[in-house]
Amino acid sequence: MDWRETFEIASYAVTVVALPFAVWVFLVEQRKERENEEEEAYQHLSDAYNEFLRIVLDNADLQLRTNTALPDPTPEQNERMLVIFDMLISLFERAHLVAHKEQMSPTEQRRWNSWDDYMREWCRRDDFFNALPLLLRGEDPEFQTYIKRVAQEERGISLFTT
Repeated sequence: MDWRETFEIASYAVTVVALPFAVWVFLVEQRKERENEEEEAYQHLSDAYNEFLRIVLDNADLQLRTNTALPDPTPEQNERMLVIFDMLISLFERAHLVAHKEQMSPTEQRRWNSWDDYMREWCRRDDFFNALPLLLRGEDPEFQTYIKRVAQEERGISLFTT
């Protein structure tokens, strides 16, 4: 067998075995990288929500972690509450834009379920629910639709009349 035949056999081996293997390795690495990026984005959102909870804790007089709204808040308390709710709705919108998809893998669905739970919890509060029309002005239309549906499911009443 001369060098041409050896080279031809080697090129067939590369074409049949090594090339598909290299493509497979590339695709696996791309998927791992994408999963790592998604995990990092989720972690940033989670950190932002923890930071938000610190703000809630710093404003304990607003009783934002109770099941009922603060009775008779002062104008200053109302203002702080509205600012905190605005921060929260921005965080929810960011989570919706980053983590929500129509078709999700089990891992993506598990991550999204945490955010859906947070939104539902807050929508059950009278003060947050009542502030939603003001808070949602200018927000992403898909996010508006989503959180309005969540609020309606949690409260059993429509947020807006259309």
